[in-house]
Amino acid sequence: MTVSLPLVLVLGVTAWAAVKFLGVRTWVVVVIALFGFYLNQTFLAPAIDSGTRTGVDVINGTTNE
Repeated sequence: MTVSLPLVLVLGVTAWAAVKFLGVRTWVVVVIALFGFYLNQTFLAPAIDSGTRTGVDVINGTTNE
């Protein structure tokens, strides 16, 4: 069974759980999100995208060996 969820929903639930159960401050979640948007506009964005896609492929077991 395949379930498709938007990444924003997954990240939102993860952030809510971190605030609720791990005691992470809300402002820390906001700063991390804003820093992510900032990094998206830099020269590091392609490297981050590539690394994220590779990590997802490794987790899913769909790497080209």
